[in-house]
Amino acid sequence: MVNNGTSSGRGSYKKAMQSDYIVYECRKLIGKLFNFDNPKKVVFTSNVTDSLNIAMRGILKENDHVITSSLEHNAVWCSKDGITNPQDIKKYIKKDTALIVFTQASNVLGTIQPIREIGAIAREHNIPFLVDSAQSAGAMKIDVKEDNIDILAFTGHKSLLGPMGTGGLIINTDIDIKPLKAGGTGGDSAYEYQPDYYPNHLETGTSNVSGIAGLREAIKFLNKEGIENIHNKEKELTKYALEKLETVKDIEIYGPKDCEKMLSVISFNIKDKRPEDVGSILDQKYDIMLRAGLHCAPTAHSVIGTKERGTLRIGLGYFNEKEDIDKLVEALNNL
Repeated sequence: MVNNGTSSGRGSYKKAMQSDYIVYECRKLIGKLFNFDNPKKVVFTSNVTDSLNIAMRGILKENDHVITSSLEHNAVWCSKDGITNPQDIKKYIKKDTALIVFTQASNVLGTIQPIREIGAIAREHNIPFLVDSAQSAGAMKIDVKEDNIDILAFTGHKSLLGPMGTGGLIINTDIDIKPLKAGGTGGDSAYEYQPDYYPNHLETGTSNVSGIAGLREAIKFLNKEGIENIHNKEKELTKYALEKLETVKDIEIYGPKDCEKMLSVISFNIKDKRPEDVGSILDQKYDIMLRAGLHCAPTAHSVIGTKERGTLRIGLGYFNEKEDIDKLVEALNNL
């Protein structure tokens, strides 16, 4: 355990150097997790929404054309199962297309998008490709090189198992990203402008060293367990959940309903019952926590016809077991 209350990049005394090392090691671990070998271009942010804003607002100019999907989180803005055909993207490319932005896995349907193929199309047309990995980072293998990802936005608090208030960007490109903020980089106090080198170029103010230290330990745990093992367990849980949920009377399950095409996010509704009411009963009577509503992704709900109503969403994780699913299904049947 490290007992350290100092900032990173603000001093040369022992504790400050220790903080520097903690932050640097976390950059290295994150890079390695996603097959990226330049720790300086692993940039820390507050969360994936912060990351997406920095990337998009730092690249795009007024009237630039952007290609995205109907499944995106509000930070970004297909078929009914949410699967995009990569070849459809080609017909939307214009001369002024400045960015292609896709979520790797829907936070409403769990649907996994064909990121590698989309990235190849972006490379073919020399268009930067930004991927939102909020649901996928830590839950499945991501390789920024093989998957043709130019910029990867991630959050620490979901499947990376880190603290809330952590996130970041992997900048696998030489494209100029203009910083949203300036000042407080610590290492260049005499310099009047934001540094042009990474990571300082996109990082301002005091770093969340305690959060980054927690994220560092979480990634060490992921490496020990193995992303493939984590993915396989969550896939098995998803398959089991889909099978058991089908036994619930008057249930409607949305999305692909295929554990090979989705991560462990399942949205559903019970006929003639408001998702908020079902969620409240599950919480108060059975101590089961499901999120109800639009999940910050109204266009995804437009795709599945639930924009006016919303859904209940199950988020299965590595620490869940089949017994948890059994308890949920029993509770739903009791309703």
